[in-house]
Amino acid sequence: MNVRVRQAAEYCRVSKSFLDKARIYGGGPAFMRLGRSVIYNTDDLDTWLASKKYQPANDNARAAA
Repeated sequence: MNVRVRQAAEYCRVSKSFLDKARIYGGGPAFMRLGRSVIYNTDDLDTWLASKKYQPANDNARAAA
């Protein structure tokens, strides 16, 4: 499904301003520009969100050291 910037920001739980800046400076989700409109695909948003996951450090590994 394709959504506009405000809808994408709500979907990702980030601000519209964040997405606007990420388009300029990089590091944001993939987007399409159709004339003056910016469109995000929800599959691309899901992929970008998944790339932001991190695995916390294993506390057991630190305790053994």
